[in-house]
Amino acid sequence: MLSAVKHEGEARSRMGDTVAQAHPVDRELRDRLTVVVPLISSYLRRAKHDMPAGMRQAFETAGLGARHGAVLAFVWSSGPVSVSEVARRLNLSLTNTSQLSGELTRAGWLRRDSDPADHRRTLLSVPPERHDEFGDFLDRRSDVLLRALARLTPGERAGFLAGLTAWADEIERARPD
Repeated sequence: MLSAVKHEGEARSRMGDTVAQAHPVDRELRDRLTVVVPLISSYLRRAKHDMPAGMRQAFETAGLGARHGAVLAFVWSSGPVSVSEVARRLNLSLTNTSQLSGELTRAGWLRRDSDPADHRRTLLSVPPERHDEFGDFLDRRSDVLLRALARLTPGERAGFLAGLTAWADEIERARPD
């Protein structure tokens, strides 16, 4: 893998120096990231293929894709949450989020209820009959990350989390308002 990183890095080192100048990180680290990040991205995109057969069939029948899965995972982990909060946290437009949540609701993966504190607001939640099924899927998908974290010392885990948090913060800052 390191050999591949080196060759990939050599090809990428010819990329504009303005990126390197604007973001002072040593070239080796930058080169490794240009290989590692696409590998992680590829793993995240293949979630549908890792679904249990029944869940995959339900998603395919309803025409649900990765963006639906992201909304569903966020709602599952957050508990009852408003459509606008999902849109804000996932960097989606309110229109897209409403459409995605509507499609998930019609397919039986989300439930829409009025907010008891403000009946004008709609809260999304995962129906009880889907909660464990989707949770088991998320557990299986998280296993690779948890195994990787188990290989790290507590200090390295803290650094890893700090890095991911910083990356997420920069993604938040970079999105248009």
